[in-house]
Amino acid sequence: MSATGRSRRTSWVTVVVALLAVAAGAAVALVVHRPDPRISPTLAQRQPDVDRGAYIAVLGDCAFCHTAPGGAPFAGGLALASPLGAIYSSNITPDPDTGIGRYSFSDFVSAMRDGIRPDGARLYPAMPYTAYAKVSDDDLQDLFAYLRSAVTPVHAAAHATGIPWPLSLRWPLALWISAFHDDTRFVVDSARDARWNRGAYLVQGLAHCGTCHTPRGVFFQEKDLGGHSNLYLSGGRLEGSSPINLRANEGDGLGRWSAADIAELLSAGRNAGSAVNGDMVDVVRHSTQYMSDADVAAIATYLKSLSPAPASAHASFGASDATLRAMLAGNERSAGGRLYMDSCAACHRLSGSGENLAFPTLAGNPTVLSRDPSSLITLILNGGRAPSTAAAPTGLAMPDFGWRYDDADIAALATFVRSNWGNGAPAVTASQVAQLRR
Repeated sequence: MSATGRSRRTSWVTVVVALLAVAAGAAVALVVHRPDPRISPTLAQRQPDVDRGAYIAVLGDCAFCHTAPGGAPFAGGLALASPLGAIYSSNITPDPDTGIGRYSFSDFVSAMRDGIRPDGARLYPAMPYTAYAKVSDDDLQDLFAYLRSAVTPVHAAAHATGIPWPLSLRWPLALWISAFHDDTRFVVDSARDARWNRGAYLVQGLAHCGTCHTPRGVFFQEKDLGGHSNLYLSGGRLEGSSPINLRANEGDGLGRWSAADIAELLSAGRNAGSAVNGDMVDVVRHSTQYMSDADVAAIATYLKSLSPAPASAHASFGASDATLRAMLAGNERSAGGRLYMDSCAACHRLSGSGENLAFPTLAGNPTVLSRDPSSLITLILNGGRAPSTAAAPTGLAMPDFGWRYDDADIAALATFVRSNWGNGAPAVTASQVAQLRR
């Protein structure tokens, strides 16, 4: 090799080593960096409101995520599914050793807004700090006062994560937070009224709706954190479910719903157009049914103001009685149609219209029309039960059919439901069913 070649090779090695050193230095800097929680100095003169803090916990649905089945309230241990493995919620009771009993308010704010524990470790984004960053100082102060003074301390050590090493390492989360986290507070839109702004604040912040209902990228980041585009709340994907599109699309969205329809679903768990399923059952059970009428109306007002998501990726709906006429005439002979008449029509009717506030309509139902059919498939396989609420105390159940029908049958049935009564969603395959059955 010539002297010139050796010189060039040495130069490139030097550049690569220098770049790696800079990257490593940046990573170390991010890991050890603790952002300023930026708490307003005037908060020191404010008296926390514990009762209001209890309501803030309801708005944030804190009890559900931080309470394991059969466990003590807020003591953690609930398994939260992630693509990498199970993550277990933490103990947020005021126990000094295993909970937040030794947290300062600044520690609490850092965890809520930036996903950083007092020991400097980063929290997995299963904790929705990407949404809680928008929550006001006053609300966080009241929530902290409630958790510290009105919740019974429970000694419950953290459950080991189900994420395998080295993916379980937390220091790379500093890079994730740096790349994808927006730590700005909610900003009032002066062009909108107080109700809209309250709804936007709740949806984007405390209620953290985007955590489930916004699509995620390859690094599991929400593609929009604050309603800056029509991807926000356009439908998500969780393990075994597909949270619906909350935007104004006529097919798989809320375009045909009124604000009153949205409010009814949040309060009762069902309305004339649908019923909640999957994790949303627990959201209604533990959170939205206890929200004030004013807050539910504010959320509905905000959601109704959203523009449609990109139409090319979403299903259509146009009411039609052709399916009903074919069934009544004895002309429906498809495999999915026969399965529907045998197992579904008694409750959901030949018309697919269901029974108001009892059996959900299938015609134009956003869950049925979702671009990702996971929730529909899972419901058919495993059944489901509507939450019992003050507005609808009877928690009616749908039976499971996974034991009765094979993957091809379930796919045929789901395809029939997604393509009749005016529904226009893509077919379901047996392989999709098999994946969810596993």
